[in-house]
Amino acid sequence: MNPIYETADARVRAVTIRPAHAADLDAVLAIRNHAIEHGTALWTDTPQSRDEGAAWLAAHLARGSAYVAECAASVVGFGVYGPWKDYSGFRHTVENSVYVAEGQHGRGIGAALLGTLITSAEAAGLHVMIAGIESGNAASVRLHERHGFEHAGTVREVGTKFGRWLDLTLMRRQLG
Repeated sequence: MNPIYETADARVRAVTIRPAHAADLDAVLAIRNHAIEHGTALWTDTPQSRDEGAAWLAAHLARGSAYVAECAASVVGFGVYGPWKDYSGFRHTVENSVYVAEGQHGRGIGAALLGTLITSAEAAGLHVMIAGIESGNAASVRLHERHGFEHAGTVREVGTKFGRWLDLTLMRRQLG
């Protein structure tokens, strides 16, 4: 099942959430690399190459776990979920990632993407969705709380970026 979420909410201005396609790679990669270069949501200092991005997106496309937000024929955000851990005991647990293009925040796009990811994961028969959020990202914590995620713990100083230590807030949501 590939849910498509359309809204005419004035904040979102006719954003459509649809399953991602390989042709979305450049737009998704631009959003992802902007987050790598300018933010602390992705804990790496190295932007993804086109080949790395294509492999990453292809894995999500194969699972049916990648969605994009479109507005006026442009990709303005994306969301994916994938395995939380590679061990078989975790096969019913996934982790989500939601990113919105610079200048598009505050319009409900992240909420529409996260809602679609939850619906898709439930339809796939998954059991729990995890969010690993840089603890200073209050907007992402609030977004996940609004979608039924609960705080599962904070792990202090487990990452570093831009010369400072980062804390990781883990949140979880029961699916189904």
